[in-house]
Amino acid sequence: MMRAVRPIHVVGGGLAGSEAAWQIARAGLPVVLHEMRPVRATEAHRTDRLAELVCSNSFRSDDALHNAVGLLHEEMRRLDSLVMAAADRHKLPAGGALAVDREGFAAEITERLSSLPDVTLCREEVTELPPADWGSVIVATGPLTSPALAEAIRARTGSDELAFFDAIAPIVYRDTVDMDVAWFQSRYDKPGPAGTGADYLNCPLDRDRYEAFIDALLGAEKTEFKEWERSTPYFEGCLPIEVMAARGRDTLRYGPMKPVGLVDPRTGRRPYAVVQLRQDNALGTLFNMVGFQTKLTHGEQKRVLRLIPGLERAEFARLGGLHRNTFIRSPRLLDRQLRLKAAPHIRMAGQITGVEGYVESAAIGLLAGRFAVAEARGGELASPPPETALGALLGHITGGAAAETFQPMNVNFGLFPPLPVPMRAKAERNPALARRALAALGAWASTGARAPGEACQSRQMG
Repeated sequence: MMRAVRPIHVVGGGLAGSEAAWQIARAGLPVVLHEMRPVRATEAHRTDRLAELVCSNSFRSDDALHNAVGLLHEEMRRLDSLVMAAADRHKLPAGGALAVDREGFAAEITERLSSLPDVTLCREEVTELPPADWGSVIVATGPLTSPALAEAIRARTGSDELAFFDAIAPIVYRDTVDMDVAWFQSRYDKPGPAGTGADYLNCPLDRDRYEAFIDALLGAEKTEFKEWERSTPYFEGCLPIEVMAARGRDTLRYGPMKPVGLVDPRTGRRPYAVVQLRQDNALGTLFNMVGFQTKLTHGEQKRVLRLIPGLERAEFARLGGLHRNTFIRSPRLLDRQLRLKAAPHIRMAGQITGVEGYVESAAIGLLAGRFAVAEARGGELASPPPETALGALLGHITGGAAAETFQPMNVNFGLFPPLPVPMRAKAERNPALARRALAALGAWASTGARAPGEACQSRQMG
């Protein structure tokens, strides 16, 4: 008589948890996916769908040869990523970036996981770290880990919780943008996935309008922090616009409001500064203000943002806001298989491990799922080579970064081992790193990294 296979438990139905569950089920093993919504809501989610995007709808650059996150996209595609398949199916025009229709994306992932016979979806809050008798567990509760579970993680690890604020950008109704002022153009007219080279709405500011906007931004009323939140640092890659403006009057003009690669068709010249809006849904009725995350009060957001030319009569489908993100000191707490050293039956995945970004979170979920599958079968899957984007990211959070100063990190070519023959020019170096990564991934996959039945298909890389 055959012994029943114990299910692998995944706690958290965000991008990392959904990706981990998919990888496990695709390998033919049972998985129980625990998601607390709608039993317990969060500060940022609006639905009970799996993999709901709560901040930007962009997966950033899709250029696999010149950008590290684009390379990560391609590596995940080659490893049967559910997140990347859904993103590709629901992509929107966004220049060189991969942006998705957030409703269609979450619906697709929810439907595909729910339809798998090996996946059991449990709508419940897990308030404690599961005991060893649960067997293999992946905790992928993300940046909005419930307070009870966060406290349980602190108690088990003996480590202080680390947290930062992540800010949400406003979303504007497209038909309220003044098209006598705004125009469609991507930087340098660069097309991307589902794009044409004219994928962003651009609102130009001359010097006087820019200075007036900065004055209003600096003087606007901000939301107040709770006493226990005041010492929590922001993530440098996602600063509120008012925090950036406070660092110097030109900070925004060299950041999210930089005008490079754009020409105002009314003047034939590059504007002094520009606000870009990116399509946020398949219908094209909603546009996200790129890089305009903010902690201004809602009333002040409407007043200040309507000072931007083209947005004087803007109506907002969603205003900006803040939510608190939680992550652990992974270089100290996790081994190379993403296991919690204090409780080896538990793996951690997603943003709670200290990676920053949707794609990076899903990538760690993908690895956690595959590691758990190999362990359930009595073996151990080798870590992906450090030359790959997956391996570089994993290496950073499990020992490459200093534990004492650990902060959330996006994937970037600075995490990769250098080339044997140094190249100074980025235009040559990055493609060489990317080609080396894809070759190394192919070798790793051929040793058993693929799940049974997985199609190893990808786009041809130049």
